Amino acid sequence: MITHRSYGVAPWALRERHLNLDVLPQSESVFALSNGHIGWRGNLDEGEPHGLPGSYLNGVHETHPLPYAEAGYGYPESGQTVIDVTNGKIIRLLVDDEPFDLRYGRLRSHERVLDLREGVLRRTCQWTSPAGTTVRVRSTRLVSLTQRAIAAVAYEVEAVDSEARVVVQSELVANEQLPERDGDPRAAVALESPLEPEEHFADGPRLRLVHRTRRTGLRVGAAADHLVTAPGSVTTSGESRDDVARLTATTVLEPGQTLRVEKLVAHGWSGTRSLPAVADQVDAALSAAAYGGWQGLVDEQRAYLDDFWARADVEVDGDEEIQQAVRFALFHVLQAGARAEQRALPAKGLTGSGYDGHAFWDTETFVLPLLTYTAPGAVTEALRWRQNTLPAARERAAQLGLKGAAFPWRTIDGSEGSAYWPAGTAAFHVNADIADAVVRHTLVTGDTDFERDTGLELLVETARLWRSLGHHDPHGAFHIDGVTGPDEYSAVVDDNTYTNLMARANLLAAADAAERHPERADRLGVDDEESAAWRDAAHAMHIPYDPELGVHEQHAGFTRHQRWDFRGTRADQYPLMLHFPYFDLYRKQVVKQADLVLALYKCGDRFDEEQVARDFAYYEPLTVRDSSLSACCQAVIAAQVGHLDLAYDYLTEAAMMDLRDLENNTRDGLHIASLAGTWTALVAGFGGMRHQGPVVDFAPRLPERLSRLAFSLGLRDTCLRVEIRPRHVTYELVGGDSLTIRHYGEPVTLDGEKPRRLDIPAAREAGPPPEQPPHRRPGRRGGHGA
Repeated sequence: MITHRSYGVAPWALRERHLNLDVLPQSESVFALSNGHIGWRGNLDEGEPHGLPGSYLNGVHETHPLPYAEAGYGYPESGQTVIDVTNGKIIRLLVDDEPFDLRYGRLRSHERVLDLREGVLRRTCQWTSPAGTTVRVRSTRLVSLTQRAIAAVAYEVEAVDSEARVVVQSELVANEQLPERDGDPRAAVALESPLEPEEHFADGPRLRLVHRTRRTGLRVGAAADHLVTAPGSVTTSGESRDDVARLTATTVLEPGQTLRVEKLVAHGWSGTRSLPAVADQVDAALSAAAYGGWQGLVDEQRAYLDDFWARADVEVDGDEEIQQAVRFALFHVLQAGARAEQRALPAKGLTGSGYDGHAFWDTETFVLPLLTYTAPGAVTEALRWRQNTLPAARERAAQLGLKGAAFPWRTIDGSEGSAYWPAGTAAFHVNADIADAVVRHTLVTGDTDFERDTGLELLVETARLWRSLGHHDPHGAFHIDGVTGPDEYSAVVDDNTYTNLMARANLLAAADAAERHPERADRLGVDDEESAAWRDAAHAMHIPYDPELGVHEQHAGFTRHQRWDFRGTRADQYPLMLHFPYFDLYRKQVVKQADLVLALYKCGDRFDEEQVARDFAYYEPLTVRDSSLSACCQAVIAAQVGHLDLAYDYLTEAAMMDLRDLENNTRDGLHIASLAGTWTALVAGFGGMRHQGPVVDFAPRLPERLSRLAFSLGLRDTCLRVEIRPRHVTYELVGGDSLTIRHYGEPVTLDGEKPRRLDIPAAREAGPPPEQPPHRRPGRRGGHGA
């Protein structure tokens, strides 16, 4: 998308200079605003035309039956789908009785700007109606990061060269008509009219609608308040019915005069509170927002983001597009989690209905690491959501004949929502991904209260699953059979290396945490025998290795499978899952997304440098990246083994996943994990950052394209700033008394008084970069022909 002539490159903004209806659905995702609780897609103020109308509340969903050709024990009965809730964005305009519609009349100019420092979406356009009246429309939209229930719009219409009679209709609209679902299985199931009306209200500038979902019984409320100003007299009136509440403002404008409407919108929902309580809830949120008004919201938004950027900004010199892309990524990842507050972080955030609004392992593996170092409060809340869903996870484990908790592959409310059992049942690695996030969060923040009250229970219940799922063979080795790892083109396999290594870390972390918190562990029923069994299993964990090839196997027996016929696969047959049966994929050496390579990154302390290089070289020609989760992991390991140009290509793919719509589904929402992967590729890739123990390691090295890379990390009560140049790196402690890190394996103590500038050692000869499957090489951007 960003390569289209309408889009420009700027360090702190995404600017659309012309309206292009062909990419309107994608732009609605890119310009979406959210705070983790409310999500507003970047639809035009007037509502039409649109690609996918979208207003979302985190956790509000409907259920639907999951069809099976043949029933089976343990199959989930219901699927969950995020729904479009009451739309508070709409502000319609009539100019001399003609609707403001960009498909008619003459659009003289149109610009939208997503301001990443202020957290607002601005729109300016000039339009001449079919009858010849010209107006200038300006709007600014925000979803508040400080007032969780609030979103707002400031809307202005100005007469340009003649008198204009203008009518503005500000609305709350429920049960909007959605586009028909296409054949892409990643698209959401469109539920028709999911909201049943319970109350509608209009009194002066105040509007309110309350609905209830048909199946899940969730009560959803929306309220709006308005401040209308104009040079002359303005008449206003309010009306409401079941699915619409409307304020209408009418005035006559002379050339140069402006009508301004400031609209505050409150959203709320509950699965338990009564209708009056939900109505009072949104009214109260609206009153709180009205206290400071529109300008108060704008000022609070800027202050919040100033604080965030001071801790989280990544500076990139040498590539303006990557600089813009990483800030765009940081902004949207923050929006996904800032105020989610014990709700899931969906794979698309609240930017669209893709993947049915479900959360996957993406959250803990890709999104939470970024937030742990930049906005740790959001991580605390995300992991508490996992803790709150433990009853469903325990029930699922028991249903499968296992102990502990089996967390779902995909979910909104904590129950399993996958109708495909090889993924939904067998992808147990999500348990270890959650445990890894717990360990990292405790390590980075030093929050022992969190570890005791939340983390320990998650670690214990996930460890119990591994101990009951796996078994010791006659020689004492511990195996975990019949699982699906991150690579979904290999399903129900034995001893997936990633799963086994992550489970190993999970088991040890649970045993260690139980020792640190004996009273809490005792209340959870952990005794010395159970803890010892976890340690035994961890130390005996089997890791498949092919001695003839000298590489680790993705799973036991993987390297003896027949290789996929890459030469016989056309470019238009990717992604493979849409053109070939899974049966054929499962029995061949073909990798959908980084799996063993992800293990090289996440469990790097279990591999030496030669093993990493050999493994990476082996799996590169097999990995087709039919998942947006792959490129950032490959970037990290490519950088580690010295293929910096290849790493840069993968960084670009992760960074541009949505800005260039690389998977042709940005229309359904952004890829939040790939956005987070942009940060990972820069910080862990070119920054060489690893944090697998009490001390953070760095081994930085820049590709030719970059002259400087700088980033900050929050570590306990300190803030570490790292600035990398081609031949040296500077480490500076911005806050805190002292911190010890490692630079290329050597300890370095920072005292906060002065930065430490250290040389970057000469790189080892990496040899020629490995090849990728035909048609699946990342776009060239590094020094090898960019």
